[in-house]
Amino acid sequence: MKKIIITDKAPAPIGPYNQAVLVGNTLYTSGQIALNPATMELVLDDIEAETKQVMENMKAVLEAAEMTFENVVKTTIFIMDMNDFAKINSVYGSYFDEKTAPARETVQVAGLPKGVNVEISMIAVK
Repeated sequence: MKKIIITDKAPAPIGPYNQAVLVGNTLYTSGQIALNPATMELVLDDIEAETKQVMENMKAVLEAAEMTFENVVKTTIFIMDMNDFAKINSVYGSYFDEKTAPARETVQVAGLPKGVNVEISMIAVK
């Protein structure tokens, strides 16, 4: 049975999807972009600030499911420019213990919603 995870501490969906779905002990998150949940304005000051907002949004979704980054087993990072990889990776990495970090892929894409530079989705297990 699936349970829809919703929190006002992360941006409301901008389409026909939910922030996350919990099935048994496994959480599947939708991709998060750098929308400030309080204002629904994009945080695009620089790639580090953008990535931090994405990760804070993801943190809020995980917390709504009573999980933390320690529960994350898989992430997918979509980026517009592979030249931003090192900066994104630095911010992203600060949210995980390197010894227990999840599996991950990073993919350069031709476009992302609202013209953002990075989008991240996760799978977590209790």
